[in-house]
Amino acid sequence: MSEPAIVVEQLGRSFTDRGREIVALRDVSFQIGAGEIVGLLGSNGAGKTTLTKILATLLLPTTGLARIFGHDVTRDLRAVRRMTGVVLGGDRGLYAKLNARDNLRFFAVLAGVGRRGLSAKVDAALEEVGLVGAADRAVETYSKGMRQRLHIAIGMIGEPRVLLLDEPTVGLDPVEAERLRGTVAALRDTGVSVLLTSHHLLDIERLAARVIILADGTLAADLPVEEFARQAGYTATVIVRGTGTPPDAGAVSSPDIAVGAVDTADGAWTLRLHVRDWSVGSFGLLEKALAHVSVLDVRIEPVRLEDVYSHVAARLAAGSRVGGVR
Repeated sequence: MSEPAIVVEQLGRSFTDRGREIVALRDVSFQIGAGEIVGLLGSNGAGKTTLTKILATLLLPTTGLARIFGHDVTRDLRAVRRMTGVVLGGDRGLYAKLNARDNLRFFAVLAGVGRRGLSAKVDAALEEVGLVGAADRAVETYSKGMRQRLHIAIGMIGEPRVLLLDEPTVGLDPVEAERLRGTVAALRDTGVSVLLTSHHLLDIERLAARVIILADGTLAADLPVEEFARQAGYTATVIVRGTGTPPDAGAVSSPDIAVGAVDTADGAWTLRLHVRDWSVGSFGLLEKALAHVSVLDVRIEPVRLEDVYSHVAARLAAGSRVGGVR
């Protein structure tokens, strides 16, 4: 069995503010394998950024340990930094007066990239993130999206074995965001491991195999994406719009189908039906409900991770379990 890319054991981090202890992380443990992409979720203040900074050697843990391919993040900083790429994003961390090419050269040298072939690597990184045409412009003239793309190029130029991505698609338009997802997905095939933090759950849906959820600094869940998607309690929503008398909700409601409220507007009604599982029984109930009503259209929307996370966050706030953890 290959060595895990990331090992976190009983990791904790606390701060002192005006004499009061603030716990950012408490007894967090998990592993990430080589070539695995794992999504890191949690509300603001859950500890996601603190965890990412510890793995990036930017912050020391208070308790516990973390290793990158066997190297301790507190004792083997040089080795960890050689094999770890970090994309924290935002407007900080770039030299605004320099152009993108010079920023990349500088950070590549810091990451231990040799000078032989450096120019070719810089050109390839600029091409990958779509900044070739603006490579010689000062970064201070860049839009937010362009700066984010430059952050991503810097994080990847050292050809890291582990990539820590914190909100990588912030500021990117849909085309750029999808291009980035393709780039990250391709890394998986080369054995690069990725810990992906994002409030844009389409990133998680398209890329991650697992989801780790932090709540109040503790590990609330560690689930395959498929199991995480099931936490909403339904697999799809059937949206029916019609005129006249709407379906009898009582005739449809069952263990397989939950009926939402009926909305009426402009002389038409809209009914949302949450289908737990597609089966002969659920299809039969839908047929029975719609057999004697005037239907204008029917749409089926698979459950979205945004919907799932809203459901999970509410359960965590109430102190409930998610996937057997917490």
